[in-house]
Amino acid sequence: MVDNSHSPRVTIVGLNYSPEPTGIAPYTTGLAEGLVAQGHDVRAISSFPHYPQWQVAAGYRGSALEEVVNGVSLLRVRHYVPRTPTSGKRLLMEMHFGLRALFAPWKSPDVVVLVSPALFATRLLLLRARISRIPACVWVQDIYSLGVAETGSGDRAARLVGLVERSALKQASRTVVIHDRFKRYLTSEALLPADSIDVVRNWSHIDDSAVQRDEAMRRRLGWGPEDIIVLHAGNMGAKQGLHNVVRASHLAEELDSRVRFVLLGDGNARQQLESGPQSTHLQFLDPLPDGQFEVAIASADILLVNERPGLTEMSVPSKLTSYFATGLPVIGAVDEGSITAEELRAGHAGPIVDPNRPIDLLHAAEALADDPERAAEYGASARAYRREMLSAGAALTKFVSVLDDVLRGVQSQPSAEYSTTAGPA
Repeated sequence: MVDNSHSPRVTIVGLNYSPEPTGIAPYTTGLAEGLVAQGHDVRAISSFPHYPQWQVAAGYRGSALEEVVNGVSLLRVRHYVPRTPTSGKRLLMEMHFGLRALFAPWKSPDVVVLVSPALFATRLLLLRARISRIPACVWVQDIYSLGVAETGSGDRAARLVGLVERSALKQASRTVVIHDRFKRYLTSEALLPADSIDVVRNWSHIDDSAVQRDEAMRRRLGWGPEDIIVLHAGNMGAKQGLHNVVRASHLAEELDSRVRFVLLGDGNARQQLESGPQSTHLQFLDPLPDGQFEVAIASADILLVNERPGLTEMSVPSKLTSYFATGLPVIGAVDEGSITAEELRAGHAGPIVDPNRPIDLLHAAEALADDPERAAEYGASARAYRREMLSAGAALTKFVSVLDDVLRGVQSQPSAEYSTTAGPA
């Protein structure tokens, strides 16, 4: 630890924070509270809860809210939140949040951690950090330039986003990414030298004891004892490509399958998904609060991660860290060469099927239902992988080391691996 006359002061700026149940919020919150537990003085600047429903949660009023939550001095600022988040509207949201955070009190930090997304807010806030001579660490949860390229938004947009991303990362004192493939991409594209990037895996933020199958929950949700529940949790957006699941549900109905698909969450694609012909083998559930969410996913039979075909590098689904805690098998309807497929294979968590073939998704679910021993093997392997590789204690130890290096004003040696015995899960 750096020898200071005071506890190291860290300001974390990120668009998402608890009580948002999915996405980046649990990790930003976990880092802030973990640093407090390590003796840091932590200030967090975030927005009013709005994800994945894309509207400010009930009960949050005014232009700003100051509170202390689990030892973190938390400032929430209100900004524009688009009900239908197109690329242009999301840019406007990020810039509005960035401006609010730019002029917010940072409380004289020794180091600032900027969470990307939001990239454009991050680029703006790096200017303040540089002018104020505050070292800044950028924590990359998604690579924007890859996202633009893989979602087909156009060469001009990709060049613009790539320019902003390159500029932001080069201005940072340190860059933290959540997967080795992110590091390989950034170095192969000559965005950053390898020794300026650290890999800190996102961790599982759910306690094993909180994710037990609950028959009463199944009954409340309308799931029968003979139903094979295949549940997809989290955001429903373009990236998830959930029309594949809708088509699979219609096939399940036509074939009188026991498989039922459940989409738990919200997002800008949900309305469109619900507006088409409905299947008796498809259920939509609104986001659930902490506690109920964990029980719901653990009460399914199979968990699902579905991605739009062609997405291979842009992000690591945060839902996997929760899925792996349940002891359930996970089907990946994703590209074979994607980061998600690599992660599922690493954890031996479940089968991978073509996201263009809904019949393959249905058949994979039926095969797992017919082979409970194989399903249990997948679930146990995923849980073991989580304990070994996705430990909250190990991730926090690594992040503290990165911040110490930044505070010392030196670059740490390249390290894509870190001890998995550094702390409790």
